[in-house]
Amino acid sequence: MIDALYSDAVLRLAANLPHSGRLDAPHGTGEKVARLCGSRAIVDVRLDGSGRIADFAQDVKACALGQAAASLLGQAVVGASADEIEALREQMLAMLKRGGAGPQGRFEALRLLSQVADYPARHASTLVAIEATAEAVRQALRRGDGAMPS
Repeated sequence: MIDALYSDAVLRLAANLPHSGRLDAPHGTGEKVARLCGSRAIVDVRLDGSGRIADFAQDVKACALGQAAASLLGQAVVGASADEIEALREQMLAMLKRGGAGPQGRFEALRLLSQVADYPARHASTLVAIEATAEAVRQALRRGDGAMPS
């Protein structure tokens, strides 16, 4: 049954991580580690004047599920607002832990990972890049980068 988690689609995504690396002079950086397995993500963001992600980079060392989630995130994250990132985080938590439908809109492709809900030990690794992105955006907004002009 666990083989279904590691489908060809998941493995292809895991092997192709968009926006891999780090940014020079990011507005915000987030780092998350899944304690159970050691999966880790460091995310750098730069925000535009309306607080949307203008530039994004991720350094992810995770299992195939964590890498696949980071890949799907990386495909859709540029242009996302802080509210969209927080909604993504909440929708993923609901999908994995409470039987929710999963992300909507620009991040709907992450529903591909809905089967992870049946494997609680894999939840944290699936979320590391998303959690790190939310932290990076919050940090950038606290610093005032990407704040809407008055």
